Amino acid sequence: MSLEKYVEKRDFSKTSEPKAGRSKDKDKLMFVVQKHDASRLHYDFRLEMDGVLKSWAVPKGPSTDPKNKRLAMMVEDHPFDYRSFEGIIPKGQYGGGTVIVWDEGTYEPIEEIKGGKKAQEKHLLKQLKAGSLKIKLHGEKLEGEYALVKTSGMGDNGWLLIKHKDEFASEKDVTKKDKSVLSGKTIEAMEKTSEKVWTADGEKDIEPEKPKKTKSTKKKQTKRADDAVAEMAEEPSQEKVDVTGLLKKAPKGAIPTGMKPMLATLVNEPFDDPDWVYEVKWDGYRALGFVNKGEVQLLSRNNKSFNEKYYPLTTLLQDWKINVVVDGEILVLNDKGVSNFGALQNWRSEADGELVYYIFDILWYEGKNLMDLPLTEREAIMREVVPTDDDRIRLSQTFKANGIEFFEAASKIGLEGIMAKRGSSTYIPDNRSKDWLKIKINKRQEVVIGGFTKNEGTAKQFSSLLLGVYEGDNFQYVGKVGTGFSDKLQKEMMGMFKPLITDKSPFGYEPDVNKPSRFRPNPPKAKATWLKPELVCEVSFAEVTSDGVFRHPSFQGMRVDKKAKDVVRETEEDTTDIVEEDSSEEKSIPAEKHHLVQAPKEAVKRTLLNPKEETQVKKICGHDLKFTHLSKVYWPEDDITKRDMFNYYYQVAEYILPYLKDRPQSLNRFPNGIHGQSFYQKDVKGKSPDWVRTFPYTTSDGEHKEYLVGHDEATLLWMSSLGCIEMNPWFSRIQSPDNPDYCVIDLDPDKNTFDQVITAAQEVKKVLDAIDVPAYCKTSGSTGMHIYIPLNAKYTYDQSQMFARLIVNIVHQQIPEYTSLERMVKNRGGKMYLDFLQNRPGATIAGPYSLRPKPGATVSMPLHWDEVKPGLTMKHFTISNSVARLKREGDLFKEVLGKGIDLEKTIKKAKSVF
Repeated sequence: MSLEKYVEKRDFSKTSEPKAGRSKDKDKLMFVVQKHDASRLHYDFRLEMDGVLKSWAVPKGPSTDPKNKRLAMMVEDHPFDYRSFEGIIPKGQYGGGTVIVWDEGTYEPIEEIKGGKKAQEKHLLKQLKAGSLKIKLHGEKLEGEYALVKTSGMGDNGWLLIKHKDEFASEKDVTKKDKSVLSGKTIEAMEKTSEKVWTADGEKDIEPEKPKKTKSTKKKQTKRADDAVAEMAEEPSQEKVDVTGLLKKAPKGAIPTGMKPMLATLVNEPFDDPDWVYEVKWDGYRALGFVNKGEVQLLSRNNKSFNEKYYPLTTLLQDWKINVVVDGEILVLNDKGVSNFGALQNWRSEADGELVYYIFDILWYEGKNLMDLPLTEREAIMREVVPTDDDRIRLSQTFKANGIEFFEAASKIGLEGIMAKRGSSTYIPDNRSKDWLKIKINKRQEVVIGGFTKNEGTAKQFSSLLLGVYEGDNFQYVGKVGTGFSDKLQKEMMGMFKPLITDKSPFGYEPDVNKPSRFRPNPPKAKATWLKPELVCEVSFAEVTSDGVFRHPSFQGMRVDKKAKDVVRETEEDTTDIVEEDSSEEKSIPAEKHHLVQAPKEAVKRTLLNPKEETQVKKICGHDLKFTHLSKVYWPEDDITKRDMFNYYYQVAEYILPYLKDRPQSLNRFPNGIHGQSFYQKDVKGKSPDWVRTFPYTTSDGEHKEYLVGHDEATLLWMSSLGCIEMNPWFSRIQSPDNPDYCVIDLDPDKNTFDQVITAAQEVKKVLDAIDVPAYCKTSGSTGMHIYIPLNAKYTYDQSQMFARLIVNIVHQQIPEYTSLERMVKNRGGKMYLDFLQNRPGATIAGPYSLRPKPGATVSMPLHWDEVKPGLTMKHFTISNSVARLKREGDLFKEVLGKGIDLEKTIKKAKSVF
């Protein structure tokens, strides 16, 4: 580097920075560290050498702790006179901002070099060229031995500044000493006062103008692609946010377990949109990091442990002093800062390259569930709380940039692609979202290895791999790959192949592995060896032929983090369809209703019905269903329509159907919304489509009815089309109609507060805990709560009711002042009814995840017991947020349909305890 680059970047008619200068000291080399508040606060570490100041930008500043390796990006040489520059670089100029001299002094090589200053410089220049400077500083803040080591992780200019272990080493944060060693001023003080600022003719007094923080603007792309990305990195998307306030509003929650990460949708081209942010798509292994009370789990996207395989990263996380769950990518970077997937796959120890964990999201922190917060807010929290003292832990930068230019810059550098994420998106585990998009520069695909070939006369372990993907239950052949293997890798892979060799082709037929093509008309004769389709690898390719075969594939590496059954052909969706359709949906709905638009985009499925047409026909489970009058308002206070109701039930179908399937339904119909006339319909004989299942049943008063039976999505949506806002299933199934699957205690308040309902629910839980009975609670979605006890259809309704009566009698004795066992409302005296009589044939209550015909479009929502506490309200769970909660929490009620209690033993225990 030379001063030419320094001069090119500055307009000396506008900036007061020095142009030149030479040292007059013939014996000592000088160093200086300047604190520089430009677009981002950083420290400039400068060493006098060869007549100039060799310079590095250190984002976090120097450290006196040997454990903290500080990233140092080498920048252009600066003139010697820059060592005492303090003041203001005017806004609009390169590096505009405030500068103070944070530390200064002399330095020399650690090794004793004879011959004076010139000999020392010669020695240091040789070390500089070799990428390893070892020096001893004598400053006011920094003393002792340091090393500057070039790293392969951050491109050509990436170095690490490392403190050696000596008598000056300390764990204290030296950057807290924040005053200039020249003027005694801090950065903030320097900004507020008139300071001496360099000019070409010396120094003069000026009134500095404080540089203003501005929103990101598009930067002109430079000739070097890595410089272009670095330039974009000067304008990150994050702005200053009140992180403390964000954490206060985040709901409490236990650390998530067993979760899988949120996934992105592949699209065909980049785009520009101010509501989206962009980041690099790294080519590594996706990994969720769980840190809780010193215990660390680093898990793949399929919950395989990376703890031992990538032990250096596990060790780093064990040193964290926080409890947190983060999402990121494990990488090995090459000397240009580009991820090397092959090196990662073959990584065994530090000798194979330095591992990096790029973290791009935070999901949980110190008892707070962050997944419902918008991406931009989660990112702000992440940057505030995630430790990054070690350069192997990095926070992926997001940019509110021009997406198309960002893509072009990434392409020139040789990256795999970019990610586009909607700034308002919440985090939905185990969901391939259309709020996160991936745009690949090179076509790549995960594939399953179904066999290998070996050409006649070859000395190699194998000649090509035979590849497939799953299409439903069928394993489909997609071609073969014969490039990208080293001899060493082939030997390792053959060791994996041998236990899987089979006589039968996994494709269901034997593809012609010797089929000629226009690229190789006469391929060598090869013999196929078939493998059980269990191993996954990744290939790059030029395109896919009309018959679904990859052209010019090249092996990229094995994918130990993927399951074979999960590997399907990845097809690009049209970017415009996703981005513009989401935009048009928002425009078609009033501003006050935008909260309803976001919930569908958080679900695994998108909305069923488009926002425009009043009548739509959709094929559901093979049946054509007609949806009419879709703009009819069902919840007037909230402007929620019939269309919104259909979309909700379509999205939650997988969760609600277990509680409807095989159960007769009592149809509570609201054809004109929640304030219109409603009526119950129990008999659907002659009134339902042929494909709807029914159950003949004679009621206790001798009536013969054909009840509709819950079955699938089509049945659920057909019920909804009748105006059934809520779903009311029997407690028993048609296979055992007289034996309920669960016992229910219904807390039905009269003049009670909901906090009193919560207290009653807690009392029920105490009673059931005392006799070791599992219980599951949910809001009714109206005014009360329901508590379910699993029976597994082992007992009659009479037995279930008897048990419920026993429990509520005990609860009533505990809180008699505001509970009642009186069935008649007039006899309750305004007290809460502990209803046990729901446990009878044909009785129904709103099922789990059912909407309710109440203002707010509330949902009957299963809860964690630690959520049942004062402050809980029905409006915590509505049509607008329940889908996101389900994707995050899963089905909290699934154990209700599991193993039932032993009623006889339980009653005996209850009588002995109470």
